[in-house]
Order: sequence, then structure tokens, then C-alpha cells
Amino acid sequence: MDAIDPLEQALHAARALVIADLVAREVAEAEVVSLVEEAVAHRRWWVEQWPDGVEYVAGLVAQDVQDSLLERYGRWPLCPVCGSGDPHALDVEPELGPDPHRVCGKAGVVVAPVGGLTGTDLT
Repeated sequence: MDAIDPLEQALHAARALVIADLVAREVAEAEVVSLVEEAVAHRRWWVEQWPDGVEYVAGLVAQDVQDSLLERYGRWPLCPVCGSGDPHALDVEPELGPDPHRVCGKAGVVVAPVGGLTGTDLT
């Protein structure tokens, strides 16, 4: 049996993590999952150009999908921490680093790792 290519493994893991968040927040419709596929395809090219960036793929795919959703549908995922004020989306941090998390930038609170969102409850 052939060894699994680290790039493909990272891309599949990133896809699974982002889809898990979409499912948890009940927005994993076909059109939205297509945005994940587009982000994965783009990041495949990106990592082929910069192989040392493979450990950053999950956070980058999460950010790409969040940006695509903002352009097409609005803010996502909405922050479950701040109960008042204007609704705002969680951020992905670090912007370029391993072990990405979804955080509320206003409250400075880590809500969940990418792939670890639940309904609207804090994890």
C-alpha cells in the first residue's frame, strides 16, 4: 500500500474540519460545500508552491470559506459569546499558523478549534 501524501492528508483534514463546522451550524448545503471544495482546490495550488505551509492549510481553508460566505450570504459563523450589539462573525486565529481556532475578536475569547463548533453553544 502506498503512503498517504502529506499534502492530500492535510487537504482532506482541512475539508473535514470546515465541513464539521458547517454541519454544526446547519449551513452545510450543497452550494456552501462547493465553496469548501473551491477553497481546497485553491490551497492545493498554494501548498504546491510553498510546501512548508502544509501545516497552515486548515486555518487558511476555514478563512477562505468564511470570506466566500461573507461575499455571498453574510457573516458566518456568528459569535455566540456576545449577546448584545451588532452580530459579528468569529475570526480564525492564528491567521497563518498551525492549530487554528475560532475566536471572538471583540471579547478576546477562544470559542472552539476549527472543526469543533457546536450548535450555538460554547464548547
